[in-house]
Amino acid sequence: MNAIGVRYRTTLFGTSHGPFVGCTIEGLRAGTPVDATLVQAQLDRRRPGQSLVTTQRKEEDRVEFAEGLRGGEATGEPIVAMIRNEDVRSRSYADVARVPRPGHGDFPARMKYGGKSDLRGGGQLSGRMTAPLVVSGAIARQVAGRLGAGFHAHAAQIGSVVARPVTPEEIDANVERTPVRCADLEAADRMVAEIEAARKDRDSVGGIIEGVVTGLPVGVGEPFFESVEAALAHLFLSIPAVKGVDFGAGFRAASMRGSEHNDPFVVRDGRVVTETNHAGGVLGGITTGMPVTFRVVVKPTASIAKPQRSVDLERMEASEVVVTGRHDPCIVPRAVPVVENVAAMGVLDLMFLGGFL
Repeated sequence: MNAIGVRYRTTLFGTSHGPFVGCTIEGLRAGTPVDATLVQAQLDRRRPGQSLVTTQRKEEDRVEFAEGLRGGEATGEPIVAMIRNEDVRSRSYADVARVPRPGHGDFPARMKYGGKSDLRGGGQLSGRMTAPLVVSGAIARQVAGRLGAGFHAHAAQIGSVVARPVTPEEIDANVERTPVRCADLEAADRMVAEIEAARKDRDSVGGIIEGVVTGLPVGVGEPFFESVEAALAHLFLSIPAVKGVDFGAGFRAASMRGSEHNDPFVVRDGRVVTETNHAGGVLGGITTGMPVTFRVVVKPTASIAKPQRSVDLERMEASEVVVTGRHDPCIVPRAVPVVENVAAMGVLDLMFLGGFL
């Protein structure tokens, strides 16, 4: 399935080395304002070739809206957005169906699709497919933002380098000041060095993206299958290379007692809030009015230049593969805006379901 969302629904199309990637978006009422320049601004944050810590593939990533928008407003029909693929070098992927790359989806895709799918650049399994996700999320954050929702994320860890805790205000002020998109500027310098060391060793590193959604009212989300955690985790885990998600204290809760993890309720400025936020702004699947906090684990880039063991599927014998082409030594910096905008997709869908829009 290439579609997600109940009321705000996004369907992906295209492949990494095909003529284009894109999406259709359904659910916006006719007359909903959509600023295409703000959509492009979010896409520009994700664009490859921005620095030495990202892939040197050169793509303009200009979004084209073929249908669904007119005069800066939604028409009520499905929005059709397209991003052309221009800088492709498909010869680097000539043998991936025969000798699958470790860490990639080449082998299961060949088995599932019988060798019929386009595996150049990963095909539909590629991180390239996150570009249309950003388009959908950039529209969603505009709609949700008019009700006060804010979406903030940064690189909290890259390799062994861990940033100090930061506020949403620090994220907004600092995240675009460094190529690694870490709001802790001192840690950001060490993260750059960590990535560069891996790149020189023909290797890669992973990390953790920390995010927060601010300004949500109490009551967004449903108790079970459309809970805030379920909806957002589904989206986050649909981002290629994401291997884990937690909310609030997350996995740290395993070593806490209930008396430590429970967030005491207090009245502050006439509002019921909690003194701490170990629950990550969600109780019973529903927002509490506190910031919704989460962490997303991103694995090291699977495409590395070191020789790796594999199997020749036609001869059924041992083989060796060296991945060529242009790849990110660390996916985290470009994944930061993806996580932000994917969060907006999920939040807007839940706001529609809950009658907030």
